[in-house]
Formats: sequence, C-alpha cells, structure tokens
Amino acid sequence: MKVQLERDVLADAVQWAARSLPLRPSLPILAGLHLSAADGQVTLSSFDYETSARITINAVVDEPGVALVSGRLLAEISRTLPTQPVSLATAGQTLELVCGKARFTLQLLPVTDYPELPAMPEASGRIGSADLAQAVSQVVVAAGKDELLPVFTGIRVEFDHDQMSLLATDRYRMALKELTWAPLDRALTGAALVPGRVLSETAKSMTSGDQVMVSLSGPGPGEGLIGFSGEGPSGTRQITTRLLDGEFPKVRHLMDIPNELTVRASTAELLAAVKRVALVAERNTSLRMVIGQDAVTLEAATGDQAQAFETVAAVVDSVADEPVLDQAGFNPHYLTDALSVLDAPYVHLTFSGPGKPCLLTALTELDGVPASDYRHVIMLMRLSS
Repeated sequence: MKVQLERDVLADAVQWAARSLPLRPSLPILAGLHLSAADGQVTLSSFDYETSARITINAVVDEPGVALVSGRLLAEISRTLPTQPVSLATAGQTLELVCGKARFTLQLLPVTDYPELPAMPEASGRIGSADLAQAVSQVVVAAGKDELLPVFTGIRVEFDHDQMSLLATDRYRMALKELTWAPLDRALTGAALVPGRVLSETAKSMTSGDQVMVSLSGPGPGEGLIGFSGEGPSGTRQITTRLLDGEFPKVRHLMDIPNELTVRASTAELLAAVKRVALVAERNTSLRMVIGQDAVTLEAATGDQAQAFETVAAVVDSVADEPVLDQAGFNPHYLTDALSVLDAPYVHLTFSGPGKPCLLTALTELDGVPASDYRHVIMLMRLSS
C-alpha cells in the first residue's frame, strides 16, 4: 500500500475512527486500526465484535493495499503532525509515515487475523443530525451504568411512521424524547434497544453533516443490528452496533403524573442553586426542596459539619386548597442531570403527592404551556425527619 493525503484529512479520519477502539480489547488484534486503499480512496475501520466504525476519505493511491496498525498510536501521531502532505507506505512488516521532516515507522499487526466488519443494514430513513444529537443527550442521562443489568444501559428507539421516540431509564429516573424523522417507508413501525454509550458517542460524532441516515437490519427494527451514516468534514462516516437483548420495562405510563401541584422556575437559577447546595449533601442523602407560595428553598447537610440553604423564586400552583405536599426529596445528581439537559429557559415541575414521582418538562415562557416532546421523571427520595 502506498498513498498520499492531506494532513488534516488524515488526522480527522484517524481521530474519528480511533474513538471507537475498545479501551480493554478482548483480543490484542482489536486494538488495531484497519486501513484499506483502492480507487482513490482510503477506508479506516475499527471493530470490537459489537460496534464497528468506518470512514472513507479521498487520497492519491499509488499502490492499493491494506494495513493494520495500533489505532491509538496512529491517532497520537496524526494529532501532532505538521501541516504538510502525508505519505503512508507499507514495506514488509512495517508502515512508514512521512510528513515534512517527520518520519515514523510502525509495526504492522497481522491483517489476516482481523475480523470482517458487518455490512451496513438497509437504509430506513433520515433525521437531522442536530436533532438526533440533542435528543440523545437529553435521554442518555437517564440510562443505567450497571453492566450487570444491560437492558437498563440501553436507549429504546421506537419508530412509528414519521415519529421517533427515545426512552431510557435506570429504574430511579426516566427520560422520553419524541421527534420527527423521514422514513423511506412511512409504514415502518417497531423498536430497537441500542446501547446508550454507543448511541451517545455516535450522535455527537455525526453533527458535522446536516443529516444522519438510520439503517435497520432485517425487514423491521430490533433484529440484531442498527447503523448510522453521515458526511463529515473529511469523508463518509458509518457506524454499526449490535442491539441489546432483553425486554425493556414498560415505563411510559409513569410519565403521566397527575397535575396536583406545579412549580415553575428559571432553569439556570434552579440549576445553579442545586449545584451549590448539593456541595454539602451527605452521600446517599436527599436534597430537600421546601415548596412555598412564591419560592422554593433547597436544603442539604452533612451531619453537623455543614449545611446549605438557598431560595429560588418560583410560581407555585396547587389544584386543591391545601397542597398535596410542602417538601420533596431529590437525588441531587439526578436533579442536576435533568436540569442540565432541559434546554429551555424555564422548568415546569409536576408533583402528585409525597414519595411519588416528579415530572420535569420545558417552558419557553414562565406562563407558557409545558412542552410535551421531552419528559423527565425522577423518583423522589424519602426525607429524614
């Protein structure tokens, strides 16, 4: 293999493909980045038997061929190269990289041992890259982190004609985002359980293009593989990942919180106050929200060592003459996560009673109607006396 290409094109492609390399590969060969050159293009690929990433870029191909080198080492090298054309050439068991006066010789890995990447499934529809990135960022915060419970680490992606829904839960909080997309077949319905970490990284890495193509394996969603593709600054990007097995819990009905008591406040002011007060919250204890007539007061403490209180102006409305509750206990990290991704100037909190879930929705105006496309539910904690 012998190719020539621009430094910035190579650096961008290597950085993008290498981000999918496993931190602790099950096999040493999976730490490699696969390079394939032919017909004026170079394709860089990574694969760990679960998730594959490949990017195709333009290059001057003097000699077609393939090579497999340490992906993280090539990423470090490409990041530091001078802004000059780059030459890559294989010779025996090495790959020689030349850029200006810089010259590197990398040991090749056995390319014949590298697994074949799965084929991209058939295209199913398009969605705006910015819309997908925002939706995933709002939902993934509610996905679980415990690998012993893999179902809860996933994001359930539901397809219903031109509607797409993203749903995640770790059993203590839930997030639901509904948005429109453009299916190639408007009759398409179904669901796929996608690993949350992979979907989050994919959505963020696809924002350089206007659209993302979503591809589903088999005649319908949920049959083993999902793919995403889009255009980047240096070339075409493609990612596939295996879907998670197992039955996602039926939690949509928990989003329907009776509107017994509502609190409206500035998202930024409430978020800043939560972060400050939470600094003294003892581990595994709640942040107390005391609900007044025109304000809420946040309280937290670490025994007798430290206490914090802060009041935030709010509009409080109750259906009954006597409010259903006057205080609520939140996990401060969950409340911080929810407020951080709300993406609205005001937040609308809905309560139905002590110990019952709280619903957070977005408000563009303090006296406006809560948005229905994004809902975030947090299970309240028991308050100590």
